[in-house]
Amino acid sequence: MVPSGEGANLAMYDGAELGKVIAANPDEVEAALLAYEKDLFPRSAPEAAEANRILEVCFGENAPQSLLAFFANPQPVK
Repeated sequence: MVPSGEGANLAMYDGAELGKVIAANPDEVEAALLAYEKDLFPRSAPEAAEANRILEVCFGENAPQSLLAFFANPQPVK
């Protein structure tokens, strides 16, 4: 994930979740990983998309005007 402020937060959360599923299924690590990944990818996909949007605003083809527009037109927090 590109730097956006959420990657480290997700990594810490994901590490804790992974630890829980492995601890609950120590003899079936592969099954635990599959179960973990079913939640991991849907949880991180929206954050990855938002991170890419921020990257485009900051460094894309329309920068720096896109960054100025971003700050001039604040959006409500979701």
